[in-house]
Amino acid sequence: MAFPIRSKISRRDFLKLGGALAASSLVASCAPNQTPTAPASQTEPKIPQVLPLQVMNVTVPLAVIALNRMGFGPRPGDFESFNALGATDEERLRAFVDQQLNPDSIDDSEFESRYAAAGFETLHKSLEQLYADHIANNPYDSNDDTYWDWYSKPAYELVDATFLRAVYSRKQLAEVLADFWHNHFNIFFWQDDGVPLLVSFNRDVLRRHMLGNFRQMLEAVAQHPSMLYYLNQNNSSDAGPNENFARELFELHTLGAENYLGVRDPNSVEKDANGLAIGYVDNDVYEAARCLTGWRIDDDLGEWEDDIEKTGNFIYYKPWHDRFNKLVLGRYIPADQEDLKDGRDVLDLLAFHPGTARHIALKLARRLISDLPSEAVVQSAADTFLAYKDAPDQLKRVVETILLSPEFSQTFGAKIKRPLEATISTMRALNTDFTKAPSGIPWMLSLMGQALFERRSPDGYADVKEVWANSMSILYRWNFAVGITDNWLDDDEQGRTIRTDVYSQTPTDLRTAESLADFWINRLLGRTMSDSDRSATIAVMAQEYGTQDALPDDHVKYVLPAMVEVILMSPDFQWK
Repeated sequence: MAFPIRSKISRRDFLKLGGALAASSLVASCAPNQTPTAPASQTEPKIPQVLPLQVMNVTVPLAVIALNRMGFGPRPGDFESFNALGATDEERLRAFVDQQLNPDSIDDSEFESRYAAAGFETLHKSLEQLYADHIANNPYDSNDDTYWDWYSKPAYELVDATFLRAVYSRKQLAEVLADFWHNHFNIFFWQDDGVPLLVSFNRDVLRRHMLGNFRQMLEAVAQHPSMLYYLNQNNSSDAGPNENFARELFELHTLGAENYLGVRDPNSVEKDANGLAIGYVDNDVYEAARCLTGWRIDDDLGEWEDDIEKTGNFIYYKPWHDRFNKLVLGRYIPADQEDLKDGRDVLDLLAFHPGTARHIALKLARRLISDLPSEAVVQSAADTFLAYKDAPDQLKRVVETILLSPEFSQTFGAKIKRPLEATISTMRALNTDFTKAPSGIPWMLSLMGQALFERRSPDGYADVKEVWANSMSILYRWNFAVGITDNWLDDDEQGRTIRTDVYSQTPTDLRTAESLADFWINRLLGRTMSDSDRSATIAVMAQEYGTQDALPDDHVKYVLPAMVEVILMSPDFQWK
Protein backbone atom coordinates (compact mmCIF):
# COMPACT_ATOMS: atom_id res chain seq x y z
CA MET A 1 0.00 0.00 0.00
CA ALA A 2 1.85 3.09 -1.20
CA PHE A 3 0.05 6.41 -1.64
CA PRO A 4 1.66 9.32 -3.50
CA ILE A 5 1.79 12.70 -1.74
CA ARG A 6 -0.33 15.15 -3.70
CA SER A 7 -1.16 18.47 -2.17
CA LYS A 8 -3.41 19.52 -5.06
CA ILE A 9 -5.55 16.39 -5.42
CA SER A 10 -9.03 16.65 -3.96
CA ARG A 11 -9.66 14.75 -0.77
CA ARG A 12 -12.35 12.59 -2.36
CA ASP A 13 -10.17 11.68 -5.34
CA PHE A 14 -7.31 10.98 -2.98
CA LEU A 15 -9.44 8.57 -1.00
CA LYS A 16 -10.65 6.87 -4.16
CA LEU A 17 -7.02 6.30 -5.11
CA GLY A 18 -6.17 5.00 -1.68
CA GLY A 19 -9.23 2.75 -1.58
CA ALA A 20 -8.51 1.27 -4.98
CA LEU A 21 -4.91 0.46 -4.06
CA ALA A 22 -5.91 -0.94 -0.68
CA ALA A 23 -8.65 -3.07 -2.22
CA SER A 24 -6.21 -4.45 -4.76
CA SER A 25 -3.75 -5.25 -1.98
CA LEU A 26 -6.31 -7.03 0.19
CA VAL A 27 -7.77 -9.10 -2.62
CA ALA A 28 -4.29 -10.20 -3.61
CA SER A 29 -3.32 -11.07 -0.06
CA CYS A 30 -6.54 -12.92 0.74
CA ALA A 31 -6.69 -15.26 -2.21
CA PRO A 32 -3.32 -15.69 -3.94
CA ASN A 33 -3.49 -17.30 -7.36
CA GLN A 34 -7.28 -17.48 -7.15
CA THR A 35 -10.14 -15.63 -8.74
CA PRO A 36 -12.24 -14.04 -5.96
CA THR A 37 -15.73 -15.43 -5.56
CA ALA A 38 -18.72 -13.08 -5.60
CA PRO A 39 -21.00 -13.05 -2.55
CA ALA A 40 -23.97 -14.02 -4.71
CA SER A 41 -22.62 -17.55 -5.10
CA GLN A 42 -21.24 -18.34 -1.69
CA THR A 43 -19.80 -21.77 -1.18
CA GLU A 44 -17.68 -23.12 1.63
CA PRO A 45 -15.21 -25.86 0.79
CA LYS A 46 -16.48 -29.33 1.55
CA ILE A 47 -13.53 -30.51 3.57
CA PRO A 48 -13.32 -34.30 3.89
CA GLN A 49 -10.49 -33.90 6.35
CA VAL A 50 -9.06 -30.86 8.11
CA LEU A 51 -6.25 -29.40 6.02
CA PRO A 52 -2.93 -27.99 7.29
CA LEU A 53 -3.17 -24.43 8.56
CA GLN A 54 -1.48 -21.61 6.71
CA VAL A 55 -0.97 -18.38 8.67
CA MET A 56 0.37 -14.92 8.02
CA ASN A 57 3.96 -14.35 9.03
CA VAL A 58 3.09 -11.73 11.63
CA THR A 59 3.18 -11.51 15.39
CA VAL A 60 0.47 -9.55 17.14
CA PRO A 61 -0.44 -8.96 20.78
CA LEU A 62 -2.80 -11.53 22.27
CA ALA A 63 -5.25 -8.75 23.08
CA VAL A 64 -5.66 -8.10 19.34
CA ILE A 65 -6.39 -11.77 18.67
CA ALA A 66 -8.83 -12.17 21.55
CA LEU A 67 -10.79 -8.96 20.97
CA ASN A 68 -11.09 -9.47 17.22
CA ARG A 69 -12.08 -13.13 17.27
CA MET A 70 -14.00 -13.47 20.55
CA GLY A 71 -15.76 -10.23 19.74
CA PHE A 72 -16.41 -7.72 17.00
CA GLY A 73 -13.17 -5.84 17.63
CA PRO A 74 -12.00 -3.46 20.37
CA ARG A 75 -13.52 -0.23 21.52
CA PRO A 76 -11.32 2.45 23.13
CA GLY A 77 -9.93 1.11 26.40
CA ASP A 78 -10.51 -2.56 25.59
CA PHE A 79 -6.83 -3.32 24.99
CA GLU A 80 -5.96 -1.84 28.38
CA SER A 81 -8.77 -3.74 30.10
CA PHE A 82 -7.64 -7.03 28.58
CA ASN A 83 -4.00 -6.49 29.57
CA ALA A 84 -5.06 -5.70 33.14
CA LEU A 85 -6.60 -9.18 33.56
CA GLY A 86 -3.32 -10.87 34.48
CA ALA A 87 0.46 -10.76 34.60
CA THR A 88 0.97 -13.12 31.65
CA ASP A 89 -0.77 -13.73 28.35
CA GLU A 90 -1.99 -17.10 29.62
CA GLU A 91 -3.54 -15.53 32.72
CA ARG A 92 -5.16 -12.77 30.67
CA LEU A 93 -6.65 -15.14 28.13
CA ARG A 94 -8.01 -17.51 30.78
CA ALA A 95 -9.55 -14.63 32.69
CA PHE A 96 -11.09 -13.12 29.54
CA VAL A 97 -12.46 -16.47 28.36
CA ASP A 98 -13.97 -17.11 31.79
CA GLN A 99 -15.54 -13.65 31.80
CA GLN A 100 -17.01 -13.95 28.31
CA LEU A 101 -18.32 -17.49 28.90
CA ASN A 102 -20.23 -16.20 31.92
CA PRO A 103 -22.00 -13.23 30.36
CA ASP A 104 -24.42 -12.72 33.25
CA SER A 105 -21.44 -11.68 35.39
CA ILE A 106 -20.53 -8.78 33.07
CA ASP A 107 -21.56 -5.20 33.87
CA ASP A 108 -23.30 -4.15 30.65
CA SER A 109 -24.81 -0.91 31.89
CA GLU A 110 -23.78 1.23 28.92
CA PHE A 111 -25.53 -1.05 26.48
CA GLU A 112 -28.54 -1.43 28.77
CA SER A 113 -29.00 2.34 29.04
CA ARG A 114 -28.84 2.70 25.25
CA TYR A 115 -31.25 -0.21 24.82
CA ALA A 116 -33.69 1.44 27.20
CA ALA A 117 -33.33 4.76 25.37
CA ALA A 118 -34.14 3.05 22.06
CA GLY A 119 -37.66 2.37 23.35
CA PHE A 120 -38.24 -0.93 21.55
CA GLU A 121 -41.94 -1.82 21.61
CA THR A 122 -42.01 -5.50 20.61
CA LEU A 123 -38.80 -7.27 21.64
CA HIS A 124 -40.13 -8.18 25.08
CA LYS A 125 -43.14 -10.04 23.69
CA SER A 126 -43.50 -13.79 24.07
CA LEU A 127 -43.96 -16.00 21.03
CA GLU A 128 -47.72 -16.13 21.68
CA GLN A 129 -47.90 -12.34 22.00
CA LEU A 130 -45.93 -11.81 18.79
CA TYR A 131 -48.22 -14.16 16.93
CA ALA A 132 -51.42 -12.72 18.39
CA ASP A 133 -50.51 -9.04 18.05
CA HIS A 134 -48.75 -9.02 14.68
CA ILE A 135 -50.18 -11.99 12.77
CA ALA A 136 -53.50 -13.34 14.04
CA ASN A 137 -54.96 -10.03 15.21
CA ASN A 138 -53.16 -7.36 13.21
CA PRO A 139 -55.55 -4.41 13.69
CA TYR A 140 -54.83 -2.78 10.35
CA ASP A 141 -56.34 -3.36 6.92
CA SER A 142 -54.25 -5.79 4.91
CA ASN A 143 -54.35 -3.41 1.93
CA ASP A 144 -52.87 -0.59 3.98
CA ASP A 145 -49.11 0.05 4.35
CA THR A 146 -49.70 0.32 8.08
CA TYR A 147 -50.60 -3.37 8.11
CA TRP A 148 -47.14 -4.30 6.84
CA ASP A 149 -45.41 -1.78 9.11
CA TRP A 150 -47.02 -3.34 12.18
CA TYR A 151 -46.54 -6.90 10.92
CA SER A 152 -42.82 -6.44 10.34
CA LYS A 153 -42.05 -4.14 13.27
CA PRO A 154 -40.62 -6.91 15.51
CA ALA A 155 -38.23 -8.00 12.77
CA TYR A 156 -37.00 -4.47 12.13
CA GLU A 157 -36.57 -3.90 15.86
CA LEU A 158 -34.54 -7.12 16.05
CA VAL A 159 -32.18 -5.73 13.41
CA ASP A 160 -31.84 -2.46 15.35
CA ALA A 161 -31.20 -4.28 18.61
CA THR A 162 -28.65 -6.60 16.98
CA PHE A 163 -26.56 -3.67 15.76
CA LEU A 164 -26.86 -1.98 19.15
CA ARG A 165 -25.74 -5.10 21.03
CA ALA A 166 -22.86 -5.85 18.69
CA VAL A 167 -21.46 -2.32 18.95
CA TYR A 168 -22.02 -1.54 22.63
CA SER A 169 -22.45 -4.75 24.62
CA ARG A 170 -19.45 -5.93 26.62
CA LYS A 171 -20.80 -9.47 26.24
CA GLN A 172 -18.98 -9.73 22.94
CA LEU A 173 -18.59 -13.50 22.74
CA ALA A 174 -22.33 -13.87 23.22
CA GLU A 175 -22.88 -11.64 20.18
CA VAL A 176 -20.38 -13.59 18.09
CA LEU A 177 -22.06 -16.87 19.04
CA ALA A 178 -25.55 -15.51 18.39
CA ASP A 179 -24.39 -14.62 14.89
CA PHE A 180 -22.69 -18.00 14.49
CA TRP A 181 -25.76 -20.00 15.47
CA HIS A 182 -28.11 -17.95 13.31
CA ASN A 183 -25.90 -18.80 10.35
CA HIS A 184 -25.78 -22.44 11.40
CA PHE A 185 -29.57 -22.68 11.81
CA ASN A 186 -30.21 -20.07 9.15
CA ILE A 187 -33.71 -18.64 8.63
CA PHE A 188 -34.39 -16.03 5.97
CA PHE A 189 -35.62 -12.76 7.45
CA TRP A 190 -38.52 -12.32 5.01
CA GLN A 191 -39.81 -15.89 5.04
CA ASP A 192 -43.55 -16.20 4.47
CA ASP A 193 -45.95 -16.32 7.42
CA GLY A 194 -43.58 -15.89 10.35
CA VAL A 195 -41.62 -12.64 9.96
CA PRO A 196 -42.50 -11.26 13.45
CA LEU A 197 -41.53 -14.56 15.10
CA LEU A 198 -37.81 -14.23 14.33
CA VAL A 199 -37.56 -12.22 17.56
CA SER A 200 -38.50 -15.32 19.52
CA PHE A 201 -36.20 -17.60 17.49
CA ASN A 202 -33.25 -15.33 18.21
CA ARG A 203 -34.05 -14.88 21.90
CA ASP A 204 -35.72 -18.11 23.01
CA VAL A 205 -33.74 -20.58 20.91
CA LEU A 206 -30.34 -19.27 19.82
CA ARG A 207 -29.40 -17.00 22.71
CA ARG A 208 -30.99 -19.22 25.32
CA HIS A 209 -29.11 -22.35 24.24
CA MET A 210 -25.86 -21.11 22.67
CA LEU A 211 -23.82 -21.94 25.80
CA GLY A 212 -26.07 -24.84 26.78
CA ASN A 213 -26.79 -28.31 25.46
CA PHE A 214 -26.80 -28.98 21.71
CA ARG A 215 -29.49 -31.68 21.90
CA GLN A 216 -31.81 -29.28 23.70
CA MET A 217 -31.01 -26.54 21.20
CA LEU A 218 -31.69 -28.90 18.31
CA GLU A 219 -35.18 -29.71 19.55
CA ALA A 220 -35.90 -26.05 20.25
CA VAL A 221 -34.94 -25.28 16.64
CA ALA A 222 -36.99 -28.18 15.28
CA GLN A 223 -40.09 -27.03 17.16
CA HIS A 224 -39.88 -23.28 16.61
CA PRO A 225 -42.47 -21.86 14.19
CA SER A 226 -39.81 -19.79 12.41
CA MET A 227 -38.02 -22.96 11.30
CA LEU A 228 -41.24 -24.89 10.72
CA TYR A 229 -42.43 -22.19 8.34
CA TYR A 230 -39.07 -21.61 6.65
CA LEU A 231 -38.39 -25.24 5.70
CA ASN A 232 -42.01 -26.21 5.08
CA GLN A 233 -42.25 -28.62 7.99
CA ASN A 234 -45.58 -27.07 8.94
CA ASN A 235 -47.37 -28.90 6.11
CA SER A 236 -45.56 -32.24 6.38
CA SER A 237 -48.01 -35.11 6.89
CA ASP A 238 -48.25 -38.85 6.36
CA ALA A 239 -50.11 -38.11 3.13
CA GLY A 240 -47.02 -36.31 1.78
CA PRO A 241 -43.96 -36.00 4.01
CA ASN A 242 -42.01 -32.84 3.20
CA GLU A 243 -38.26 -33.53 3.14
CA ASN A 244 -36.98 -29.94 3.30
CA PHE A 245 -36.40 -29.72 7.03
CA ALA A 246 -35.22 -33.31 7.37
CA ARG A 247 -32.60 -32.82 4.66
CA GLU A 248 -31.19 -29.64 6.18
CA LEU A 249 -31.32 -31.28 9.61
CA PHE A 250 -28.79 -33.83 8.32
CA GLU A 251 -26.80 -31.78 5.82
CA LEU A 252 -26.47 -28.47 7.67
CA HIS A 253 -27.59 -28.71 11.28
CA THR A 254 -25.90 -31.94 12.42
CA LEU A 255 -23.83 -34.42 10.38
CA GLY A 256 -22.89 -32.04 7.60
CA ALA A 257 -22.39 -32.69 3.90
CA GLU A 258 -19.02 -34.32 4.66
CA ASN A 259 -20.90 -37.29 6.15
CA TYR A 260 -23.28 -37.72 3.21
CA LEU A 261 -22.70 -41.11 1.55
CA GLY A 262 -24.95 -40.62 -1.47
CA VAL A 263 -27.70 -42.82 -2.85
CA ARG A 264 -27.01 -46.17 -1.25
CA ASP A 265 -28.87 -49.03 0.31
CA PRO A 266 -28.98 -48.02 3.99
CA ASN A 267 -28.24 -51.63 4.97
CA SER A 268 -24.90 -51.41 3.15
CA VAL A 269 -23.57 -48.50 5.21
CA GLU A 270 -20.75 -49.33 7.62
CA LYS A 271 -21.60 -49.19 11.34
CA ASP A 272 -19.52 -47.87 14.21
CA ALA A 273 -18.87 -49.68 17.51
CA ASN A 274 -22.33 -48.69 18.75
CA GLY A 275 -24.07 -50.11 15.68
CA LEU A 276 -24.79 -46.64 14.29
CA ALA A 277 -24.31 -45.84 10.59
CA ILE A 278 -21.08 -43.87 10.08
CA GLY A 279 -22.83 -41.48 7.69
CA TYR A 280 -26.20 -40.85 6.10
CA VAL A 281 -27.80 -41.69 2.77
CA ASP A 282 -30.89 -40.34 1.05
CA ASN A 283 -33.08 -43.00 2.59
CA ASP A 284 -32.20 -41.68 6.07
CA VAL A 285 -33.58 -38.28 5.05
CA TYR A 286 -36.80 -39.83 3.75
CA GLU A 287 -37.28 -41.89 6.91
CA ALA A 288 -36.50 -38.93 9.18
CA ALA A 289 -39.11 -36.87 7.30
CA ARG A 290 -41.66 -39.59 8.10
CA CYS A 291 -40.61 -39.51 11.77
CA LEU A 292 -41.26 -35.77 11.89
CA THR A 293 -44.69 -35.75 10.26
CA GLY A 294 -47.24 -33.99 12.43
CA TRP A 295 -44.68 -31.54 13.85
CA ARG A 296 -46.46 -28.30 12.99
CA ILE A 297 -47.81 -24.95 14.18
CA ASP A 298 -51.07 -24.14 15.89
CA ASP A 299 -52.09 -21.60 13.25
CA ASP A 300 -55.63 -22.06 12.02
CA LEU A 301 -56.05 -18.49 10.76
CA GLY A 302 -58.78 -19.62 8.39
CA GLU A 303 -60.66 -21.39 11.20
CA TRP A 304 -61.36 -24.46 9.09
CA GLU A 305 -59.33 -27.15 10.90
CA ASP A 306 -60.80 -29.07 13.79
CA ASP A 307 -58.78 -29.03 17.03
CA ILE A 308 -56.40 -26.38 15.69
CA GLU A 309 -56.35 -22.91 17.25
CA LYS A 310 -54.30 -19.84 16.34
CA THR A 311 -51.75 -19.48 19.12
CA GLY A 312 -48.67 -19.75 16.90
CA ASN A 313 -47.19 -22.39 19.21
CA PHE A 314 -45.64 -25.68 18.17
CA ILE A 315 -48.02 -28.64 18.34
CA TYR A 316 -47.81 -32.35 17.62
CA TYR A 317 -50.74 -33.10 15.32
CA LYS A 318 -51.25 -36.84 15.62
CA PRO A 319 -53.68 -37.22 12.70
CA TRP A 320 -50.83 -36.20 10.38
CA HIS A 321 -48.18 -38.49 11.83
CA ASP A 322 -46.90 -41.52 9.93
CA ARG A 323 -47.39 -44.20 12.58
CA PHE A 324 -45.50 -47.07 10.89
CA ASN A 325 -41.96 -48.32 11.53
CA LYS A 326 -38.88 -46.56 10.13
CA LEU A 327 -35.11 -47.10 9.78
CA VAL A 328 -32.76 -44.15 10.45
CA LEU A 329 -28.95 -44.39 10.55
CA GLY A 330 -29.19 -48.14 10.98
CA ARG A 331 -31.56 -47.91 13.95
CA TYR A 332 -35.01 -49.49 13.82
CA ILE A 333 -37.83 -47.20 15.01
CA PRO A 334 -40.93 -49.25 15.79
CA ALA A 335 -44.49 -48.40 14.83
CA ASP A 336 -46.98 -46.66 17.06
CA GLN A 337 -44.58 -45.08 19.51
CA GLU A 338 -45.82 -42.47 21.97
CA ASP A 339 -46.38 -38.91 20.77
CA LEU A 340 -43.26 -37.11 19.51
CA LYS A 341 -40.97 -40.07 20.17
CA ASP A 342 -40.21 -40.86 16.52
CA GLY A 343 -38.93 -37.33 15.93
CA ARG A 344 -37.08 -37.19 19.23
CA ASP A 345 -35.37 -40.49 18.43
CA VAL A 346 -34.05 -38.93 15.23
CA LEU A 347 -32.80 -35.87 17.11
CA ASP A 348 -31.06 -38.15 19.63
CA LEU A 349 -29.35 -40.14 16.89
CA LEU A 350 -28.11 -36.99 15.20
CA ALA A 351 -27.15 -34.92 18.26
CA PHE A 352 -25.03 -37.72 19.75
CA HIS A 353 -23.38 -38.85 16.50
CA PRO A 354 -19.55 -38.52 16.25
CA GLY A 355 -19.99 -36.98 12.79
CA THR A 356 -22.11 -34.22 14.28
CA ALA A 357 -19.49 -33.61 16.97
CA ARG A 358 -16.82 -33.05 14.31
CA HIS A 359 -19.09 -30.96 12.10
CA ILE A 360 -19.98 -28.57 14.92
CA ALA A 361 -16.39 -28.53 16.19
CA LEU A 362 -15.06 -27.71 12.74
CA LYS A 363 -17.53 -24.87 12.19
CA LEU A 364 -16.86 -23.32 15.62
CA ALA A 365 -13.10 -23.61 15.16
CA ARG A 366 -13.44 -22.08 11.70
CA ARG A 367 -15.31 -19.11 13.16
CA LEU A 368 -13.05 -18.63 16.18
CA ILE A 369 -9.60 -19.49 14.80
CA SER A 370 -9.06 -19.87 11.05
CA ASP A 371 -10.62 -20.94 7.78
CA LEU A 372 -8.74 -24.24 7.97
CA PRO A 373 -8.33 -25.09 11.65
CA SER A 374 -5.88 -27.80 12.62
CA GLU A 375 -6.91 -31.41 13.01
CA ALA A 376 -5.78 -31.28 16.64
CA VAL A 377 -8.13 -28.48 17.70
CA VAL A 378 -11.09 -29.87 15.76
CA GLN A 379 -10.71 -33.33 17.27
CA SER A 380 -10.19 -31.92 20.76
CA ALA A 381 -13.39 -29.87 20.47
CA ALA A 382 -15.28 -32.86 19.04
CA ASP A 383 -14.08 -35.03 21.95
CA THR A 384 -15.38 -32.41 24.38
CA PHE A 385 -18.69 -32.27 22.51
CA LEU A 386 -19.18 -36.04 22.95
CA ALA A 387 -17.80 -36.27 26.49
CA TYR A 388 -20.34 -33.67 27.69
CA LYS A 389 -23.22 -34.61 25.38
CA ASP A 390 -25.67 -34.72 28.30
CA ALA A 391 -24.26 -31.73 30.20
CA PRO A 392 -26.30 -28.53 30.50
CA ASP A 393 -23.18 -26.50 29.57
CA GLN A 394 -21.94 -28.75 26.76
CA LEU A 395 -21.50 -25.99 24.16
CA LYS A 396 -19.84 -23.69 26.67
CA ARG A 397 -17.21 -26.40 27.27
CA VAL A 398 -16.70 -26.91 23.53
CA VAL A 399 -16.14 -23.19 22.97
CA GLU A 400 -13.78 -23.06 25.95
CA THR A 401 -11.76 -25.95 24.51
CA ILE A 402 -11.29 -24.01 21.27
CA LEU A 403 -10.49 -20.66 22.90
CA LEU A 404 -7.89 -22.12 25.27
CA SER A 405 -6.20 -24.20 22.59
CA PRO A 406 -2.65 -23.25 21.54
CA GLU A 407 -3.96 -22.63 18.02
CA PHE A 408 -6.26 -19.84 19.17
CA SER A 409 -3.56 -17.69 20.73
CA GLN A 410 -0.87 -18.53 18.17
CA THR A 411 -2.88 -17.89 15.00
CA PHE A 412 -3.59 -14.54 13.37
CA GLY A 413 -4.44 -13.53 9.83
CA ALA A 414 -5.88 -16.89 8.79
CA LYS A 415 -9.28 -15.17 8.45
CA ILE A 416 -10.63 -11.86 7.22
CA LYS A 417 -13.60 -10.11 8.71
CA ARG A 418 -16.88 -10.82 7.02
CA PRO A 419 -18.90 -7.70 6.12
CA LEU A 420 -20.87 -7.72 9.39
CA GLU A 421 -17.66 -7.98 11.39
CA ALA A 422 -15.98 -5.26 9.33
CA THR A 423 -18.97 -2.95 9.80
CA ILE A 424 -19.31 -3.46 13.54
CA SER A 425 -15.56 -3.38 14.22
CA THR A 426 -15.32 -0.05 12.39
CA MET A 427 -18.04 1.50 14.54
CA ARG A 428 -16.50 0.06 17.71
CA ALA A 429 -12.99 1.24 16.86
CA LEU A 430 -14.22 4.76 16.05
CA ASN A 431 -16.38 4.93 19.20
CA THR A 432 -19.32 5.86 16.98
CA ASP A 433 -22.40 7.15 18.80
CA PHE A 434 -25.96 6.08 17.96
CA THR A 435 -29.10 4.67 19.55
CA LYS A 436 -30.97 3.22 16.59
CA ALA A 437 -28.86 2.64 13.51
CA PRO A 438 -29.90 4.71 10.48
CA SER A 439 -31.20 2.68 7.56
CA GLY A 440 -27.95 3.34 5.69
CA ILE A 441 -26.08 0.93 7.99
CA PRO A 442 -28.01 -2.27 7.11
CA TRP A 443 -28.30 -1.01 3.52
CA MET A 444 -24.52 -0.72 3.13
CA LEU A 445 -24.07 -4.09 4.80
CA SER A 446 -26.34 -5.56 2.15
CA LEU A 447 -24.21 -3.94 -0.57
CA MET A 448 -21.19 -5.71 0.92
CA GLY A 449 -23.06 -8.99 0.43
CA GLN A 450 -24.21 -9.85 3.96
CA ALA A 451 -27.59 -8.28 4.65
CA LEU A 452 -28.43 -9.06 8.27
CA PHE A 453 -30.67 -12.16 8.61
CA GLU A 454 -31.27 -12.15 4.84
CA ARG A 455 -29.41 -15.19 3.53
CA ARG A 456 -32.16 -16.81 1.46
CA SER A 457 -30.81 -20.36 1.36
CA PRO A 458 -30.60 -22.40 4.56
CA ASP A 459 -26.81 -22.74 4.47
CA GLY A 460 -26.18 -19.33 6.05
CA TYR A 461 -23.46 -16.88 5.04
CA ALA A 462 -20.11 -18.48 4.25
CA ASP A 463 -17.25 -18.18 6.70
CA VAL A 464 -14.15 -18.36 4.50
CA LYS A 465 -12.12 -15.51 3.05
CA GLU A 466 -12.42 -16.58 -0.59
CA VAL A 467 -16.10 -15.63 -0.52
CA TRP A 468 -15.52 -12.11 0.80
CA ALA A 469 -12.19 -11.10 -0.77
CA ASN A 470 -13.74 -9.76 -3.96
CA SER A 471 -13.60 -6.26 -5.36
CA MET A 472 -17.27 -5.28 -4.91
CA SER A 473 -17.56 -6.40 -1.30
CA ILE A 474 -14.23 -4.76 -0.47
CA LEU A 475 -15.16 -1.53 -2.27
CA TYR A 476 -18.33 -1.11 -0.22
CA ARG A 477 -16.35 -1.67 2.98
CA TRP A 478 -14.27 1.36 2.10
CA ASN A 479 -17.32 3.36 1.14
CA PHE A 480 -18.69 2.53 4.58
CA ALA A 481 -15.43 3.59 6.26
CA VAL A 482 -15.70 6.99 4.57
CA GLY A 483 -19.42 7.36 5.25
CA ILE A 484 -19.20 6.51 8.94
CA THR A 485 -16.09 8.64 9.58
CA ASP A 486 -17.45 11.65 7.71
CA ASN A 487 -20.95 11.38 9.24
CA TRP A 488 -22.78 10.87 5.96
CA LEU A 489 -25.18 8.16 7.15
CA ASP A 490 -27.90 10.06 9.01
CA ASP A 491 -31.47 9.05 8.21
CA ASP A 492 -33.51 12.26 8.01
CA GLU A 493 -36.74 10.44 7.16
CA GLN A 494 -36.63 8.34 10.34
CA GLY A 495 -34.92 11.04 12.38
CA ARG A 496 -31.97 8.78 13.19
CA THR A 497 -28.46 10.14 13.57
CA ILE A 498 -25.06 8.53 13.93
CA ARG A 499 -21.93 10.46 14.92
CA THR A 500 -18.20 9.87 14.72
CA ASP A 501 -15.75 12.56 15.87
CA VAL A 502 -12.15 11.48 15.33
CA TYR A 503 -10.82 14.98 15.97
CA SER A 504 -12.15 15.19 19.53
CA GLN A 505 -10.76 11.70 20.26
CA THR A 506 -7.23 12.74 19.30
CA PRO A 507 -4.89 14.07 22.04
CA THR A 508 -4.30 17.79 21.55
CA ASP A 509 -0.53 17.46 22.06
CA LEU A 510 -0.23 15.33 18.90
CA ARG A 511 0.19 17.64 15.94
CA THR A 512 2.79 16.06 13.66
CA ALA A 513 1.88 13.68 10.88
CA GLU A 514 4.04 10.94 12.41
CA SER A 515 2.55 11.22 15.90
CA LEU A 516 -1.02 11.39 14.58
CA ALA A 517 -0.51 8.38 12.34
CA ASP A 518 1.09 6.33 15.11
CA PHE A 519 -1.71 7.20 17.53
CA TRP A 520 -4.48 6.13 15.16
CA ILE A 521 -2.64 3.07 13.86
CA ASN A 522 -2.32 1.81 17.42
CA ARG A 523 -5.86 2.90 18.27
CA LEU A 524 -7.45 1.07 15.33
CA LEU A 525 -5.13 -1.94 15.00
CA GLY A 526 -3.55 -2.41 18.42
CA ARG A 527 -0.25 -3.07 16.67
CA THR A 528 2.15 -1.53 14.18
CA MET A 529 1.88 -1.49 10.41
CA SER A 530 4.68 -2.43 8.07
CA ASP A 531 7.19 0.37 7.45
CA SER A 532 5.83 0.99 3.95
CA ASP A 533 2.19 1.14 5.06
CA ARG A 534 3.05 3.34 8.03
CA SER A 535 4.94 5.72 5.73
CA ALA A 536 1.97 5.83 3.37
CA THR A 537 -0.38 6.63 6.24
CA ILE A 538 1.92 9.40 7.48
CA ALA A 539 2.02 10.81 3.96
CA VAL A 540 -1.77 11.04 3.90
CA MET A 541 -1.66 13.17 7.03
CA ALA A 542 1.33 15.30 6.06
CA GLN A 543 0.44 16.11 2.44
CA GLU A 544 2.44 19.29 1.65
CA TYR A 545 3.99 19.44 5.15
CA GLY A 546 7.00 17.57 6.50
CA THR A 547 6.32 14.39 8.47
CA GLN A 548 7.55 16.00 11.71
CA ASP A 549 6.27 19.53 11.10
CA ALA A 550 3.76 20.98 13.56
CA LEU A 551 0.51 20.92 11.61
CA PRO A 552 -1.99 23.79 11.72
CA ASP A 553 -5.20 22.92 13.52
CA ASP A 554 -7.39 23.53 10.47
CA HIS A 555 -5.22 21.09 8.49
CA VAL A 556 -5.61 18.45 11.21
CA LYS A 557 -9.39 18.89 11.32
CA TYR A 558 -9.69 18.58 7.56
CA VAL A 559 -7.21 15.79 6.83
CA LEU A 560 -7.43 13.63 9.97
CA PRO A 561 -10.64 11.82 8.90
CA ALA A 562 -9.00 10.94 5.57
CA MET A 563 -6.00 9.42 7.33
CA VAL A 564 -8.25 7.42 9.65
CA GLU A 565 -10.25 6.18 6.67
CA VAL A 566 -7.08 4.99 4.94
CA ILE A 567 -6.14 2.92 8.01
CA LEU A 568 -9.65 1.43 7.99
CA MET A 569 -9.20 0.70 4.29
CA SER A 570 -5.89 -1.06 4.84
CA PRO A 571 -5.60 -4.86 4.68
CA ASP A 572 -4.34 -4.74 8.28
CA PHE A 573 -7.79 -3.74 9.54
CA GLN A 574 -9.49 -6.62 7.72
CA TRP A 575 -7.44 -9.47 9.19
CA LYS A 576 -8.44 -11.23 12.35
